[in-house]
Amino acid sequence: MKLCLLLNVIDPKIGGVMIMGDRGTGKSTTVRSLVDLLPEIKVVFGDPYNSDPEDPESMGIEVREKVTKGEELMITMIKINMVDLPLGATEDRVCGTIDIEKALTEGVKAFEPGLLAKANRGILYVDEVNLLDDHLVDVLLDSAASGWNTVEREGISISHPARFILIGSGNPEEGELRPQLLDRFGMHAQVGTVRDAELRVKIVEERARFDKNPKEFRDSYKAEQEKLQQQIASARSSLSSVQIDRDLKVKISRVCSELNVDGLRGDIVTNRAAKALAALKGRDCVTAEDIATVIPNCLRHRLRKDPLESIDSGLLVIEKFYEVFS
Repeated sequence: MKLCLLLNVIDPKIGGVMIMGDRGTGKSTTVRSLVDLLPEIKVVFGDPYNSDPEDPESMGIEVREKVTKGEELMITMIKINMVDLPLGATEDRVCGTIDIEKALTEGVKAFEPGLLAKANRGILYVDEVNLLDDHLVDVLLDSAASGWNTVEREGISISHPARFILIGSGNPEEGELRPQLLDRFGMHAQVGTVRDAELRVKIVEERARFDKNPKEFRDSYKAEQEKLQQQIASARSSLSSVQIDRDLKVKISRVCSELNVDGLRGDIVTNRAAKALAALKGRDCVTAEDIATVIPNCLRHRLRKDPLESIDSGLLVIEKFYEVFS
């Protein structure tokens, strides 16, 4: 689970993580603690969409107009932000809405940006994603697929960039996720309850230590956190130079085709995740070991469900991997 989250921070194009597991296994805690590790990005000052001053693709319309006019942009550095999407959110709050008051008093079409605008170039986290209303799921699918959010209301049409890392968590007992939404998540992590008594005691003690003095608890992990932050920052900058042999690419695609994975998302995500892992480890070349680490998480949710199959889909992927790569 932690590796999937880190790889997504290194390469947001992987397409997010779906975390499924039992109650009380620290899914939400882990995702929310990711905030401390997020690197800083350049944004245009005062822009509601966190526009990138160097990339026209992720700029809001107003910023792009300024650039074409040749105006100077004020640039500031902010931490990648993480937006929580509550289950009870309304569609207006998610997509943004028309500022009716301004429209009536000043006669101008004013747009009030929503959560998708705030999440642009950041992380959108949906806890209990399997309980999310269907119409909100449709909105998320639409933005996640195109990278843009379009609002059509009361004679106003507004588009703005909405490229975010989609992270969802949920408990499979409470309901399955729609297959088309599952396919949108780049990676899928399965979390189980720890069975080892010693380890359980250690978790309980750590939790008690945190409750007693949160600041002291944080300070005790400060050095490790900073080391990990530097690792992520250097991996992000070296990602573009990581290479993957054609031979390995062919083998990845063979695994996908022999497992009957629908579409090509599985191949693309596995390639990206393997590169991100190599960058995290400080190498510029992907090895078969990197692929073995990421491929179960990239493919397990893309396999066709067989109701009579008792074996876990992650194990099926690993078996096929060793068959093809040996």
